[in-house]
Amino acid sequence: MVITFGYFETLQEHADQVIQSTTSKREVLMPVQGPVLLYGAGREAVSTRNFLQETSPDLTVHVCVDEGRAEIANTLQVPVSGLFEAFEKNYYATIVRSPGVSVYKPELLAAKAAKINITTNINLWAKYKCANNKIIALTGTKGKSTTAKLLFTMLEAANFDAALAGNIGVPVLELEHHKYVVLELSSFQCADLKLQPDFIGVTSLYPEHLDWHQTEEKYFSDKLNLLHQENFVHQGTNFKCALSAQVLTHYALSEKEKNLDKTLPDLSSNFQAIVKNQVQNSRLVGEHNLRNSELAARLALGIGLSKKAILQGIENFIPLPHRLQEFSFGNKTFVNDSIATNPQATKAAILAYGEKKPHIIIGGFDRDQDYEDLSKFLLEAPLSHIWFLPGTGHRIANMPEGKNLQFSTKKIASLEEIFEHLRANPDQFSTLILSPGAPSYNQFKNFEQRGETFVELARKIFDN
Repeated sequence: MVITFGYFETLQEHADQVIQSTTSKREVLMPVQGPVLLYGAGREAVSTRNFLQETSPDLTVHVCVDEGRAEIANTLQVPVSGLFEAFEKNYYATIVRSPGVSVYKPELLAAKAAKINITTNINLWAKYKCANNKIIALTGTKGKSTTAKLLFTMLEAANFDAALAGNIGVPVLELEHHKYVVLELSSFQCADLKLQPDFIGVTSLYPEHLDWHQTEEKYFSDKLNLLHQENFVHQGTNFKCALSAQVLTHYALSEKEKNLDKTLPDLSSNFQAIVKNQVQNSRLVGEHNLRNSELAARLALGIGLSKKAILQGIENFIPLPHRLQEFSFGNKTFVNDSIATNPQATKAAILAYGEKKPHIIIGGFDRDQDYEDLSKFLLEAPLSHIWFLPGTGHRIANMPEGKNLQFSTKKIASLEEIFEHLRANPDQFSTLILSPGAPSYNQFKNFEQRGETFVELARKIFDN
């Protein structure tokens, strides 16, 4: 059911129906005050609704999304247009925000001003379900997913009871109990995080998601909220922290935050050399993944893993989809790096494959990111050809540097058109990388669909 008019009358009618339909007289845990509004209807919202159903079956739960239908069982969908009035009249006691819903949305700012409790899937887990877990939290503009999975693989190699969750794996409210939980956290999840980890790793800091965070300063502040112990639900346990070299030199870090890196020892020069050799013989491609591996190794040693388990984890690691994911079709190499949604990730991909002088596909949804640094980098980049997609690719191609590249380029309309050109002249390349340096929304639903389309086109044309 979707409310379209008579907002408060229909809300009260729905609440009365929920109460009247409750036949169980048993006492139940009521961890969350209601009525509850789920803002957003993705996978985390579904898991939150299931949690509320289990713990508080009598609770009135509504859901809203900025557009479209919200397919969540046992909820009433309400329109965004009525939220300001609902918040002003304190209809809702609790709002559970999905990650994609910005804390800076006017609706949530109005709810905050009305002193309505705003929480998240992870904060509910932190408050009610994660007792006795050892939490290892990983964040960063780039590298957080790879580092989180690599650390989890190391824990598996050591036979530790561990799970992988958060922005990767499963929503935390769906977790069974594990002694160790590796959480990959996006900036959206860090912004209002109330979880106290035992170990924290930060892989990198570059401007990203400015449409959500509004400014670079807010993005960095929200990302680094993970380090602010005063915000945590449970106080008293000192966490141990590993920060990458790039993060340690970032202007957004205070001296106090930089000193957190000293809570974990650096790798010895001997073990660092051994890790480097292991990475070079693994599926972890590129200098940036060596840095990610070193960060994971520092955390693993702090947790108590043996060096043998760390090296075994590096050997066992299988890259995540859409992150420098290699495919071979015919005698060609195709690299799906569709997760590369900012310029820094594209630079890392080029450096990882530079010795092969690859073709690369750059461009995507334009959210006013700064491409000056990337365009200057391309002047000396070890490439044979760039295929520029709309709209950021075309913007880069029209910049002064984009007009003076020392190798061939072509502005193109779509992935399909690129592959038609390659089909007509297959001898022009041996390695093709999709590393757009921008989101996908101008042509695809998400980066996964973009990557899948790239791989499928490569398979269809060259796997023969």
